[in-house]
Amino acid sequence: MTERIDMEAADTAMVESEQDSRRSADSSERAYNTIRQLLVEFKLKPDARLNEVQLSRSLGVSRTPIREALNRLASEGFVSLTPNRGFFVRSLSTEGLIDLYELRSIIECAAFRLMCERAVDADIGRLTAYWASIVDGYQDNPPDEILAKDEGFHLLIAELSGNPELVNQLAAINARIRFIRRIQIERTHDPRQVSSHSEIVAAAVRRDAERGMKLLRDHIEMSVSATQDALKDALLKVYTAPDPAAPARGRRRAKGS
Repeated sequence: MTERIDMEAADTAMVESEQDSRRSADSSERAYNTIRQLLVEFKLKPDARLNEVQLSRSLGVSRTPIREALNRLASEGFVSLTPNRGFFVRSLSTEGLIDLYELRSIIECAAFRLMCERAVDADIGRLTAYWASIVDGYQDNPPDEILAKDEGFHLLIAELSGNPELVNQLAAINARIRFIRRIQIERTHDPRQVSSHSEIVAAAVRRDAERGMKLLRDHIEMSVSATQDALKDALLKVYTAPDPAAPARGRRRAKGS
């Protein structure tokens, strides 16, 4: 009898543990989606420190899901983590952005050249099949999906180079520019990006490294130009928006001045 009670208690504890895990996962996902939206809409200003206690209270969840959400956002490049100081909203800097895109261009061009030299026909076929599977309706997808598919395309080229360090470096760069790229895609998506991908695939099939590298450089330069425009709009939106924490009287005076 005692053994049966112990087993029932153990089963109950297991069920409760699973329920707690699901609730924690749900809370973390909700916190992630909410904070991410605040970042995308510039409700949280660049370089601002993220107060975990305040976020916990405003979202009605404990600090653990908040921390999980912020770590996830840090891995995606939306926020940065400074040891012993906490999480901060990612800075918006034109100069830093151009440096990262320049490095991205160098890495991707090197990856394309190595892919042309090393990849077997079946590997090139993987790139062709990947693009064929996503090209239809590519621009009609939500911004997050477009971004994920675009990153997948360029990471596959790096993978087919046969150099895993190129993959790691490109993935790291993607994480640091993902924040502003997401904004740029939401703002507008240049239709030339689609034809550019198709031409890059065609150059890969021909193993035309020089043509492919030029296409990649031009493709990334298009992204830089569009992203710079998005960054200007973002900065204007951030620093001209009224402070929601400002007293109502102060806002009315400013409006009438």
